[in-house]
Amino acid sequence: MEQMTPLSASFLQIEDEDRTATLAIASIAVFEGPAPDHEEFVAFITGRLPLVPRFRQKVRQVPFDLAAPAWVDDPDTDVGWHVRRTAVAPPGGPDELDALIGRVMSQRMDRRRPLWEYWVVEGLPDGQWAIIQKVHHCVVDGVSGTELYHVVFDSSPEPRAPVADDWVPAPAPGLLGITAQAVRDLAAVPGAAARAAGALLSAPRELAELAVQTGRGALTLGSALRPVASSTLYGPIGRQRRYTATTVSLSDVRAIKSAFGSTVNDVALAAVSGGFRALLLSRGEVPDATTVRTLVPVSLRQSGEESILDNRISMLLPYLPVDVVDPVARLREVRRRILDAAMSGEVEFASRLTVMARYEPFLPVALGVRLAFHVPQRQLVTVTTNVPGPRTPVYALGRRCLSITPYVPIANRMRFGVAMFSYLDHFAFGVTGDFDSAADIDVLADGIADSVAELVEEAGEH
Repeated sequence: MEQMTPLSASFLQIEDEDRTATLAIASIAVFEGPAPDHEEFVAFITGRLPLVPRFRQKVRQVPFDLAAPAWVDDPDTDVGWHVRRTAVAPPGGPDELDALIGRVMSQRMDRRRPLWEYWVVEGLPDGQWAIIQKVHHCVVDGVSGTELYHVVFDSSPEPRAPVADDWVPAPAPGLLGITAQAVRDLAAVPGAAARAAGALLSAPRELAELAVQTGRGALTLGSALRPVASSTLYGPIGRQRRYTATTVSLSDVRAIKSAFGSTVNDVALAAVSGGFRALLLSRGEVPDATTVRTLVPVSLRQSGEESILDNRISMLLPYLPVDVVDPVARLREVRRRILDAAMSGEVEFASRLTVMARYEPFLPVALGVRLAFHVPQRQLVTVTTNVPGPRTPVYALGRRCLSITPYVPIANRMRFGVAMFSYLDHFAFGVTGDFDSAADIDVLADGIADSVAELVEEAGEH
């Protein structure tokens, strides 16, 4: 039995408290044809299971929230149940695939089973097919989810042999055993907290620097409690999702980065800002400087930790400069805001909160999440996450992957989310929307692509 971190557990709690939330993350990979038959693909995934132990574990809740939920081995893992097969409606173009993705991602995952699914999608043009890799956010974050492409799939057309499997499931603890373990862990919390505090006190200079940095970050994040300007971009949402995507050249993004002394992430956020500006204008609304505050996840993984299936992220909460008309000025403003946020201690403060939560009883942490979701939030409009993908081609059963697009979940009155993912020379923006209030989701996606095109032109002139 392995206890979840409070951060990973929070994604389950958000679903419990927000009945509109479906917190699985996903990516959609399109492959050359022909599609493998069902038994062949099931055997392929079965041969990779020893490399992903979490795929044979399920969630076990602890009574009364005495501890965070735990991972326990599932002796009845049925790969055939987790591997689904479907097809897009004719003619099988991008619109039909997007509609299918929206339906698949609107479905909550069955917590009685391991929290992963692979959907094989047939019916794409030119004999192509796709895989929807769907994994709950409590299992992976963006970086570890991407690492599954290296673990499960192949780096050459020659498929690897199935991995030797000598797995024997550990006996699942009974209710009495899991409760007793939680009580023992609860009793150990004060000692662990005291040891952590003692380690800090033994290094006074580091403690002073940490206190200053944490205090500065707390003040900055405290400002995020101010509501954003009123708009139709946030409000009540339903259970169903829309999805669309747009892809630009990664070479173009890098040319913009070099021309204006920014980063790939700055360029991506500037493009998203332009997309939201176009969406607001199309709705007859005035883009204000405080209209769009976004949650930007920041990976805390050290080199070599990419394959650890867990959530190791902090966050920034900048406003997107949707009020800025000129695309280059918008990019420079994004750059300034991200640098200011990085210097403000936001990331460090948010990461300290997640670390501190490990040294506290889980019950107050769980109660805090529940309380937050009973107060309608008006501080965040969207989530924008950027994850670098494979730099070399990926293969499944000898078929080459042609493109990968990402999916990010939305919840808690956020009607839109944007995920960014790079694969080879493709830089994809996957846009999630609430089905009822985001029927014009294509306006956002087109606005993102137009913003990149404007910056490419400006970079050439520059």
